[in-house]
Amino acid sequence: MQFLARRFDDGQLAELTLAADKIAAIRPSDAPPARDQQVPYVAPGLVDIQINGFGGQEFSSLELTPAKVSQIVRQHFAFGVTRVCPTLTTQSREVFTHGCRAVAAACEHDALTERCVLGIHLEGPYLSPEDGPRGAHPREHCRAPDWDEFQQWQEAAAGRIRLMTLAPEWPGTPEFVARAVASGVVISLGHTAASSAQIRAAVDAGATLSTHLGNGAHRQLRRHPNYLWDQLAEDRLAASLIVDGHHLPAEVVKTFVRAKSPERCILVSDVSGLAGLPVGRYVSSGCELEILPDGRLVIAGQDQLLAGASLPLGVGVVNVMRFAGVDLGTAIRMATTNPALRLHAAVGQLEVGGAADLVLFDLPPDHEPAELRMRATLVAGDVVFGALPTK
Repeated sequence: MQFLARRFDDGQLAELTLAADKIAAIRPSDAPPARDQQVPYVAPGLVDIQINGFGGQEFSSLELTPAKVSQIVRQHFAFGVTRVCPTLTTQSREVFTHGCRAVAAACEHDALTERCVLGIHLEGPYLSPEDGPRGAHPREHCRAPDWDEFQQWQEAAAGRIRLMTLAPEWPGTPEFVARAVASGVVISLGHTAASSAQIRAAVDAGATLSTHLGNGAHRQLRRHPNYLWDQLAEDRLAASLIVDGHHLPAEVVKTFVRAKSPERCILVSDVSGLAGLPVGRYVSSGCELEILPDGRLVIAGQDQLLAGASLPLGVGVVNVMRFAGVDLGTAIRMATTNPALRLHAAVGQLEVGGAADLVLFDLPPDHEPAELRMRATLVAGDVVFGALPTK
């Protein structure tokens, strides 16, 4: 299989040859494309480590089935996403156990799902119960870390829990973090009202990431110190960012990226299970939510309290270019290489011998809405969305 595309990292035209599930050759091309043909960019498939569901189905639900897990994974091919972390948000012990089992079963019975699921992300339930930091997570299920409980979930997941978001202010958190990290789980700080000392203790114990920095916070904070400054200044923490244009103002994105450096920033979508549905009101996990015409997902009846996201990862790629002034290559790495490295996973590279998990796309004009325009998505060398360009 051969096709012509423009490299995401240097913009050069290249002819790619795929064999089985690998990139067999990449040859520079001097041949101009046909006059009516616009050559798409090609990049490794996007990696989204925070996906809560799609199309009306949450991962945190007793209605989740292995078939629905696989369906959600496949639905994200339309957005160029080839590796995901199904994310379970704060609910009862029963819901977490069920979700872990459903994801594990989907991976065990479907090879494509197994390839695309990087690991399970538990966003909770060990989060702050305070209004503001807990966001839309139900207070009644926010609680202190419990190692035995976590081990039961890891057993239900057949060892697939790879990332956990927690608030470090709970008693015993440093000990929990150290045990989790020793077992191979990446610990991220989020939905927290922690003090400087509590954040430092969690990082000393092995926490390496901040979950959607700047969100899941009080509406008003003391000027300094506060938990945003603490995490922003901590070089041992990378930061995931929701750059959908709603969760963080452009100025904040620019500041965060410059302070952290692009190498320590990860783009996530945080798409809700309601993502992909039309504008309107919906009930999710017993809470009435609303998708607004501009794409914001909010608690119904108001337009400020966000409850997850409804826009795909490609929106963040374009927005971080516009907001922070980074080039395409840097933005793509923030949605591919950076998350994979932080989760100690194989990194997709546009090089001979690299995995043929690829996305072909066009960039939107500056005056048009931010979103990568997907032409094709390939997993293991197979076209799973769209079509390859013809010569």
